[in-house]
Amino acid sequence: MASYVDEVGIGDFVLLDEITTESFLVNLQKRFSGGKIYSYIGEVCISVNPYRTVNIYGQEYVNQYKGREIFERPPHLFAIGDAAYKTMKRRGKDTCIVISGESGSGKTEASKILMRYLAAVTNISGQQEIERVKNVLLQSNAILEAFGNAKTNRNDNSSRFGKYMDIHFDFKGDPLGGQISNYLLEKSRVIMQQSGERNFHSFYQLLLGCPDPELSKFQLTRDPNHYHYVRQGGVSKVDSISDRADYKSVQSAFKTMGFPQDAIDTIWRVVAAVLHLGNVDFKTDGDRTQIKDTTTLTKVATLLNIEKEALNKALSHRVIAAGGEVLHKGHTSSEAIYGRDAFAKAIYDRLFTWIVDQVNKAIQVSGSEGGKTINSTVIGVLDIYGFEIFDRNSFEQFCINYCNEKLQQLFIELVLKQEQEEYQREGIKWQNIDYFNNQVICNLVEESHRGILSILDEACLNVGKVTDNMVLDSMDQKLRGHLHYSSRKLNPSDKELKHGEEFRIKHYAGDVIYCINGFLDKNKDTLFQDFKRVLYSSSNAYLKEMWPEGAQNIYKTTKRPLTAGTLFKNSMILLVKNLTSKEPYYVRCIKPNDQKSPVLFDVERVTHQVNYLGLLENVRVRRAGFAYRQSYDRFLRRYKMISQYTWPNFHGGSDKEAVQILIKEQNLSQDVVYGKTKIFVSSPRTLFMLEQARAKLIPGIVIFLQKLWRGYICRQRYKRVVAVYRIMRYYRRYKMKAFVKELVTAFRNVKQMPDYGKRLRWPAPPPVLKQTTAMLKAIHERWRAWMILRVIPQSDWPQLRLKVAACDVLRGKRPDYGLWRKWEGDYLSLTSEHGAVQKYSTAINNMKNKEKFRKVAFSCLVRKINKHNKMADRAIVVTESAIYKLDQKSFKSMSGKIALQDISALTVSSGYDGLIVIHLQGGNDLVVSLLSSDLEDPRVGEAVGVICHNYRVNQRRDLRVVVSDNVQCMLGKKQRLIQVQALPNVSIVSFTKNPSGDLSYSCPLREPAGKGHNGIKSVKNGY
Repeated sequence: MASYVDEVGIGDFVLLDEITTESFLVNLQKRFSGGKIYSYIGEVCISVNPYRTVNIYGQEYVNQYKGREIFERPPHLFAIGDAAYKTMKRRGKDTCIVISGESGSGKTEASKILMRYLAAVTNISGQQEIERVKNVLLQSNAILEAFGNAKTNRNDNSSRFGKYMDIHFDFKGDPLGGQISNYLLEKSRVIMQQSGERNFHSFYQLLLGCPDPELSKFQLTRDPNHYHYVRQGGVSKVDSISDRADYKSVQSAFKTMGFPQDAIDTIWRVVAAVLHLGNVDFKTDGDRTQIKDTTTLTKVATLLNIEKEALNKALSHRVIAAGGEVLHKGHTSSEAIYGRDAFAKAIYDRLFTWIVDQVNKAIQVSGSEGGKTINSTVIGVLDIYGFEIFDRNSFEQFCINYCNEKLQQLFIELVLKQEQEEYQREGIKWQNIDYFNNQVICNLVEESHRGILSILDEACLNVGKVTDNMVLDSMDQKLRGHLHYSSRKLNPSDKELKHGEEFRIKHYAGDVIYCINGFLDKNKDTLFQDFKRVLYSSSNAYLKEMWPEGAQNIYKTTKRPLTAGTLFKNSMILLVKNLTSKEPYYVRCIKPNDQKSPVLFDVERVTHQVNYLGLLENVRVRRAGFAYRQSYDRFLRRYKMISQYTWPNFHGGSDKEAVQILIKEQNLSQDVVYGKTKIFVSSPRTLFMLEQARAKLIPGIVIFLQKLWRGYICRQRYKRVVAVYRIMRYYRRYKMKAFVKELVTAFRNVKQMPDYGKRLRWPAPPPVLKQTTAMLKAIHERWRAWMILRVIPQSDWPQLRLKVAACDVLRGKRPDYGLWRKWEGDYLSLTSEHGAVQKYSTAINNMKNKEKFRKVAFSCLVRKINKHNKMADRAIVVTESAIYKLDQKSFKSMSGKIALQDISALTVSSGYDGLIVIHLQGGNDLVVSLLSSDLEDPRVGEAVGVICHNYRVNQRRDLRVVVSDNVQCMLGKKQRLIQVQALPNVSIVSFTKNPSGDLSYSCPLREPAGKGHNGIKSVKNGY
């Protein structure tokens, strides 16, 4: 059903309350103004040309209509395409889509949209060959439009031929190929155009889009006004058309279709030849007719690969074979021009037909010769000219309108047939429907002996000079009294008709006045045999192929060919027969105005189209009994929520019983009839009531479904989370066990290893055990340290800690720093250092009481240098929190204490001297040289170890220690450099000032001690 709550107007005209032309137009205009260009009459789609780009053909719209029923979504061409595709695929039945409407109503665009939709919903598996077939089918449009479309006063891209395409599908619904049939190309456009119109697009694409080298090869210029056949309409360029871009598109399409390059070249050579042929003019020299300018003739002959003399003779003479003799008859000037124009029309018509044949070869289904394969089904797409009424209507309009009469007859018959068959299937009594049967008009045109086409054919067979006026007289005589035919002779009071020139036919779409002039010539479609022989003699194989009848012997008397009217009638009969064998779907295209405006809705113009398309008749046929019908299962699925007995599910019986209960509960039983498989609703109002009741409940149902769905999603998410955590737990446990097993294996014999596992590689721990692994490593390091230290007496551990602190900052930087000896610490308390031990002990005890420190960690005699470059001997004492400078003799504190937190760094040299610089934050460093009674070790390593250890304990961070031969220091807030010199002839240390202002530190030359164990086990196996 095409009626939605949020729709503009009524989407399906079957649901109109009142079936009148006025109500139909009001609803159509309302939808057009609201941007709704598609509507339905049941399963017939009405398409109004929007004259603007509308964004309703993207992939998201394809997805919305793919696989859906027509009534499930708003009206759209995609729904028609999908319905035809589903019927073909599901039921294996051939279908067709008939697109009709007048020029400019959007038929060609509608056919391309349908083709693109069918391409979008097929080849889901992405097979390369199927994709190639789809691309070839789509590309064929560009070629056919170039050579068969033209700009008219009503449409910038008007199809000037009828096209029917069969698309073959395999059992999976994928396209296999296709077959195109063309009908009645408007050949007269090649030689003549009305004001404001153009010739076929191909001529302008060649002139305006072809590259310069190619154009020169064809001996053409860019100016279309230079050529007679394309300048008559006075329009060479159109704003909405880019001939240059279209030329490139056509060239690309040729290559995609597999046209050889020489074939493409031949096509454009023929188009160029027709352009030059229009410029061939004639002059009369006595009784002879000659060509004025043979240069143009030479160009034509060169392009067609024929002899110039043969072409000249064919244009100015005619060969007549009679009684075994051959006569040469010269043309008059008018006859020569007629022959030239007929030649040009025939060349282009044959070219177009040949192009269609080549396209068919490119898209032909494998294993078939133009027919249907055993295992394929078909969707036919008919894009054919609509009903035409011009100011001057000639033979072409007569044929086109006859075609529309045949299609309208088929349309009504098939719609009635479908309705009647459905009534019979459902067991509902059939009601006779009154409608206009246009069979009488079809008979007027095609009836044997009495039809207009038969009268024209009879005139063509007559010997002697027969004119169009004589044909009109014959028609007046034989059709006198016919209700749908009149002329001025039959109705003298009808001043609208010109006497002896015009006649009127009352078509189903309206009255049309035809001008008889030219009917006879166009029906004969005469082309002298001379032209056929000339073209058959061409050295171009493709041109020769286009004219096989040129091979006939010149003396052979040929049978008169069928007339153009008869050929067209026969093709229409075959077309109708073909369409009758398929299940049809219809697209009726409407042109809203002649100004190509996206907002203007010309009511009078649209009314005319609605009438001749028979749309109101269609609504009446569809509404004759019932406005709406639907199968019980689909009806129940749509409306079951409005009854408490059917929602959410009906458990009482069949779908039919459920529908009956639902209708009865809504008190609508009097307006419906129950068929075998469908329910039939008489009044649109009943359907609207059902829709309104459904629309009220939908929001609540949507919220309820959303609640259930959200609950389901949350439960599923919770289950997934629980499962994930469980998997994570088991996986974590597994990784932990695997890690522990690997760790146990790696460290199984660690106690027997020389390095107690120091060089063992720890396995990579899982994330959950990273912290635990760090703890295990720390435990292993402590255990390993214990295993190493257990051989060392615990009484020696304090000095071992100091040695470790010194080793951390001096290892690899200073060759010897006393690790090999025992570190005494408080050297000034030893009698071996000096003789004033008692005085020192008394002074230290007094300092302990005053300064509140526990013990002396290091003491030593030193020689210092001050900011005035003066040396002095002093003693230093290092406690747990400070450094004290003492007088060497009295051992009293001098200049206060140096707190450890005031120390910023230590600097020592890389040699065997006793120099040490204690950098202070105040900018006046303490520069001293330790004086040792042991000449082998200056005790620098011990002093550094004590200070660094106490600093770390006191400040909880490491003290920076610098080892360098060029020692930097600050004395009196001035940067000073101390150069260290170890000299063999020096016995005491000293500081001297250099001329540069820096200091030199001289000390005795010493060798590394290298002594062994002195109370502490030195190294065991590298430790």
